Amino acid sequence: MSIFKIEGGHQLKGDVIPQGAKNEALQVLCAVLLTSEKVTINNIPDILDVNKLIELLGKLGVKTEKLNKNSYTFQADEVNLSYLESDDFRQTGRALRGSIMIVGPLLGRFGKGYIPKPGGDKIGRRRLDTHFEGFINLGADFRYNREEYFYGVEAPNGLTGTYMLLDEASVTGTANIVMAAVLAKGTTTIYNAACEPYIQQLCKMLNAMGAKITGIGSNLLTIEGVEELKGCKHRILPDMIEIGSWIGLAAMTRSEITIKDAAWDELGIIPTTFSKLGIQLERRGDDIHIPVQTDGYEIQNYIDGSILTLADAPWPGLTPDLLSVLLVVATQARGEVLIHQKMFESRLFFVDKLIDMGAKIILCDPHRAVIIGHGFKSQLKATQMTSPDIRAGMSLLIAALSAKGTSTIQNIEQIDRGYENVDIRLRQLGAKIERID
Repeated sequence: MSIFKIEGGHQLKGDVIPQGAKNEALQVLCAVLLTSEKVTINNIPDILDVNKLIELLGKLGVKTEKLNKNSYTFQADEVNLSYLESDDFRQTGRALRGSIMIVGPLLGRFGKGYIPKPGGDKIGRRRLDTHFEGFINLGADFRYNREEYFYGVEAPNGLTGTYMLLDEASVTGTANIVMAAVLAKGTTTIYNAACEPYIQQLCKMLNAMGAKITGIGSNLLTIEGVEELKGCKHRILPDMIEIGSWIGLAAMTRSEITIKDAAWDELGIIPTTFSKLGIQLERRGDDIHIPVQTDGYEIQNYIDGSILTLADAPWPGLTPDLLSVLLVVATQARGEVLIHQKMFESRLFFVDKLIDMGAKIILCDPHRAVIIGHGFKSQLKATQMTSPDIRAGMSLLIAALSAKGTSTIQNIEQIDRGYENVDIRLRQLGAKIERID
């Protein structure tokens, strides 16, 4: 187990290039199972969760070739379906939340897909009903071994397109159902589909492989089934969550940072949300420049004077993955804000460490917290922390970099799951951070 040792209170300066999007990578990597032809994917983030999925694909028989640090080719022409029944698969699949998305392409192409109950962040209940209800609507038989927490879907006679209304706009659920439906017979219509840029990218990649998907970017997807898909080349978008993390880091440490090639048009309301906290941003082409917040930043109230509320919502609403970062950034703002994490009931529990550091936070309930900003009149104090999940871990790291004194963060493997070489990149900006094994 490794820890981060951080000497806080230093201004940073420089350029940073965001990694490829973790959530998109987990989807498009699973899509390589839909064809026997070679698929090339560029801008793959070199992070723990993605590397585990690539390892899992290799164990399934997918031929992988690393072209460079962030580019691979994949060819699933000799998939080993018997591996799905092995003990090793039960262990490997259980260790990775993203493994759930191999089920859709396996079901669509081979007529069956299995998965142990996947792991991932301990941020609250993360049900899989949407995935399997979608598969059942397409004609698959569902079974669940409660003793081993093992899920299975089978469609020996193939899948048949249908209309379905999803009970929630689940991103991974939508991705899984779309990957199953592209090889189904007839037309599939998915209403209340997630429409995040990750889903749009997946659909564009599938269309490049020969799928027929329309309605991309909306919550109503129509899929005309095809008999087979071919290979393609695909490039993953920059990671919007990491971009938001760099913005928050720059504001909290009063640093001057430029985020290069940030794909601004794909960020939705993320820049606007940081602006509501009073943070100055400059768009320079496709770059984001965050100047030194010399006078700090002041939270905007609503027109009637009531307290600002930041809440997660399905795209194009605010992504829940950024609320932890926004919460930390608010601790040094002038003013107050209510953070409402609607989706996950355990994601705000990391605030106790921020309170230990001197932050003024009232945890109202598992979903809501009120932050009263210091306005940089009082610096956070260093402490010892443990990263509970990917996003909270990065938020605690931002807090430590802005704090007075030397902090330590344990369980940093959680941060490594979502952020590529974060300590190296921070040192390039001038941060005093050390990884200790």
